[in-house]
Amino acid sequence: MRIRSLGVIDDAVVELSPGFTAVTGETGAGKTMVVTSLGLLLGGRADAALVRIGAKSAVVEGRVTVPEGGPAVKRAEEAGAELDDGALLISRTVSAEGRSRAHLGGRSVPVGVLGELADELVAVHGQTDQQGLLKLSRQRQALDRYAGEAVTKPLEAYGKAYRRLRAVTAELDEITTRARERAQEADHLRFGLEEIAAVEPRPGEDTELAAEAERLGHAEALASAATAAHAALAGNPEDPEGIDAGALVAGAHRAVEAVRSHDPSLADLADRIGEIGILLGDVAGELAGYADDLDADPLRLAAVEERRAALTQLTRKYGEDIAAVLTWAEAGAARLADLDGDDERTGELTAEREALRSELGSLAQALTQVRREAAERFAAAVTAELASLAMPHARVSFEIRQTEDPEGVEVEGRTVACGPTGADEVELLLAPHPGAPARPIAKGASGGELSRVMLAVEVVFAGNDPVPTYLFDEVDAGVGGKAAVEIGRRLARLAKSAQVVVVTHLPQVAAFADRQLLVEKTNEGSVTRSGVKVLDGEDRVRELSRMLAGQEDSETARAHAEELLATARADG
Repeated sequence: MRIRSLGVIDDAVVELSPGFTAVTGETGAGKTMVVTSLGLLLGGRADAALVRIGAKSAVVEGRVTVPEGGPAVKRAEEAGAELDDGALLISRTVSAEGRSRAHLGGRSVPVGVLGELADELVAVHGQTDQQGLLKLSRQRQALDRYAGEAVTKPLEAYGKAYRRLRAVTAELDEITTRARERAQEADHLRFGLEEIAAVEPRPGEDTELAAEAERLGHAEALASAATAAHAALAGNPEDPEGIDAGALVAGAHRAVEAVRSHDPSLADLADRIGEIGILLGDVAGELAGYADDLDADPLRLAAVEERRAALTQLTRKYGEDIAAVLTWAEAGAARLADLDGDDERTGELTAEREALRSELGSLAQALTQVRREAAERFAAAVTAELASLAMPHARVSFEIRQTEDPEGVEVEGRTVACGPTGADEVELLLAPHPGAPARPIAKGASGGELSRVMLAVEVVFAGNDPVPTYLFDEVDAGVGGKAAVEIGRRLARLAKSAQVVVVTHLPQVAAFADRQLLVEKTNEGSVTRSGVKVLDGEDRVRELSRMLAGQEDSETARAHAEELLATARADG
């Protein structure tokens, strides 16, 4: 990794050993920035506070060797990344304003893609993870992770039934608690539908009646206008001497027709005048028919207005026009059918709920059985690991219990509470020595014991669900003496099958590392390119002496450091 402008690190390169790398240095020297850098490369949360004061941005670049054809490679290629000689090039930039950018295999990608790769590439564990292990939910997750598919498949079926039960129960509660409101809504809909049915409106009827009312209300004026127009076009029988448009056009036609043979161009005009005469005759005939058909019927007008008033009553309540009223009626009828079916629906839902409760009880019981079987194996494996971590008499076990709840599901003859992951509460117990009662690790484990339990759990996972790299950030806190030596020895064994990176203050742990990196600040308080050193020979002895006694040149500390290194080499 190359780290620039991150925290106290100005510009540094960190080369990690394929086996076991220990990262050491004075408190505050910037060791944790190595962990933070790796976290950023793996999609961790960006924070503007991480950017070195005075810098515009912090940049972390990494080259990660990945197994060919593995899930990480497939996901990276889906994101458009390209491999560089079997490795993925990853970079993450965090600006001083808090904005973050990620690149993978030469392509810009969402930060979430890096997070998806993390699960396949690195298992990161620190003191916060130890605190997380104190939570019952995390202990249940650890057990389920160990159990693998034996839990995954029934848990998936359980989750599906659980979600359906929640939905059915919610619908039942809604019907029951809102029964009065739903009854009032049904009455309102029923009244409205009956009112509309009594009027029996037709689509577009309001528009048709409005036009008819307008015509009937002005019948005399319309008849008078039609009669006058007819007289102007076809003449008034009561005035034989009067001049009308039809007669004038007929005279014009005769005049032109008489001479059309003398000029062919006039023939066309004669034909057009003839067409005008025909059109005038047609219009005059229609005007006469219109005037004859028009009836100023006060009774019909009254009936139209009465009908319009009935339609207006509907549009005031149910829609802006009759089309909207009919739409309301259609929707209202469907909703009323739904409300009227409450009793039937309640019966159906109640029956489904009981069936789901029975199914959920069976699935929960199956989950409990699988977890108990996995818990025995998991506890035995962790206990065996603790023996190699200077806790030879410690015993780990799991308590799997349920809480009685009359509203729950039946598991093993008892009605118990259930949640999204089953009916089980899973708690990790530790008996640190013979005769000691098994107590929850949240109450019965010291800091050093918790560190070793956490490491033992992770080692068990490494054999069950391995990842290429493990990063431990001071998980050896609170441990010393022989226990620290055993932790170093166990980490060295884990490093034979995976890459292990440990940030540590313990010389007993660092001595077992294949490579030891020293992080140190300059006089200006920053870590530069030369501030991350690979320690060999005399330099490594001096750093282990400092870690042992706080004095690099103490002869006693040097002798102890050399003894530690010799022990570690002999063990390897």
